[in-house]
Amino acid sequence: MEMSTAEQRVIEQLQQYPQKRARIQALSTYSVGAGLTISRLDEDDQLQELHRRLRGLPSYMYLSEKEQRLETTAHAYLTRYPAGLKAQLEAIPTMGADVEDDKLLQELRRKIKKVIDARGCNVDDLAEVLERVAELQDLVSEVNWIDNVLDLLEKYKPGYPRLLRMIYFENMTNQEIVDKMNVSKTTLHRLRKKAEIEYIALAK
Repeated sequence: MEMSTAEQRVIEQLQQYPQKRARIQALSTYSVGAGLTISRLDEDDQLQELHRRLRGLPSYMYLSEKEQRLETTAHAYLTRYPAGLKAQLEAIPTMGADVEDDKLLQELRRKIKKVIDARGCNVDDLAEVLERVAELQDLVSEVNWIDNVLDLLEKYKPGYPRLLRMIYFENMTNQEIVDKMNVSKTTLHRLRKKAEIEYIALAK
């Protein structure tokens, strides 16, 4: 009996598990400069929460008077608001309408350049960092989902999750599994089918 498309996708989840684990490790150690890694950014919930709160407040409640002048000057001269730091730097004019504006614009450019330099030039754009953080979060969610399904399966079908892990995660051969479980290849084939059916029933 052939599997449906939905059932095939569930099995593909198991097949892709090792690759996703490896990708999580690679992303977790990806440096964004200034001694920070993607995983550190993802784990910094307090910073993210603070950022969310600040975005909902009027700027005068968390910016100094000088920073408010910088913000006002930026709004006055910017005709667009690009997402990337380097794009933002390019969007800020070098000259203002008067000497005071010139100074404020130059300071704003210095501040943005300082952030770019602090990142060690490992990432060209903040958008790229956010994409990697989002990818890491998605992969962790997918891997945790598979682990959770296997944990639930273990509660009423003990042994099935271990068999699936040997097949899909540890890439063991049939002979290696047969030797480890001390069963025949026919029994292994039957157990594998049952384990896959039970897993699909939970995960699809």
